[in-house]
Amino acid sequence: MLLQFSKKAGVFLFLMIGALTMIGPFMWMITTSLKEAGAVFSYQKEWWTEWLPFTFKWSNYAKAWHVVPFAKFYLNSIFVSLMITVGQVGTSAMAAYAFARLNFPGRDKLFFAYLATMMVPGAVTMIPVFILLRHFGWIDTYKAMILPAMFTAYGTFMLRQFFLTLPRDLENAAKIDGCSHVGIFWRIILPLSKPALATLTTFTFMGSWMSFMWPLIVMNTQEKFTLPIGLAYFQSLHGTDWTLLMAGSVMMILPILLVFIFNQRFFVEGIKLSGIKG
Repeated sequence: MLLQFSKKAGVFLFLMIGALTMIGPFMWMITTSLKEAGAVFSYQKEWWTEWLPFTFKWSNYAKAWHVVPFAKFYLNSIFVSLMITVGQVGTSAMAAYAFARLNFPGRDKLFFAYLATMMVPGAVTMIPVFILLRHFGWIDTYKAMILPAMFTAYGTFMLRQFFLTLPRDLENAAKIDGCSHVGIFWRIILPLSKPALATLTTFTFMGSWMSFMWPLIVMNTQEKFTLPIGLAYFQSLHGTDWTLLMAGSVMMILPILLVFIFNQRFFVEGIKLSGIKG
């Protein structure tokens, strides 16, 4: 009994240490966003002053909002992330339905060829895609940020694997009632796939919201910049004002938290189902 208790205590201690290492940077980010500009890296004898400032300067958030066109960056990120998420989830769901439920010549070979594109690093395709977009005249437009990111082999693979686990009895019954493939996809497959769709939605929104390299490459106009690029202005224009940078970072992660909280129930259910049926 004592040995079992000590094992559980060791596991809990290990998990607590792991949780602190993950929460620590976020706590430092929040406390730094509330400090005076000169108190971020100042030496203090008390260790707790590094985490709890003497005075909470809430005006840092208002200042970060007005020093750069933060509202415009925010709207750009929301627009781009929503378009990418809707497009990527939609195209992945339709492609996954075709690969999972339709029978056509070369289906499996085509799927594996499409899946093989996941082995190609994104850095390899950046230059060819940039040249292609330049020929189209899409550089420095929202289309350059949105359209290339609307198609993903990962999302197609994940949804296809989930669609394969759905029973075909409902599909066959719908065909007997005269339902088309579009009706089956819209009325049967999608409603039964909420956990997988929520999981892909969460991953896609987080990835597009935090994307920095590709928007930096294809965008030149400041009014079209997204938040990750906008946060870099606190380093170039203000000599790395850490208080404003952390305040902007806190405001930046809020939509990600909201998306995760909203999809948490479906997200966790999707993880459990993938573990059981995988």
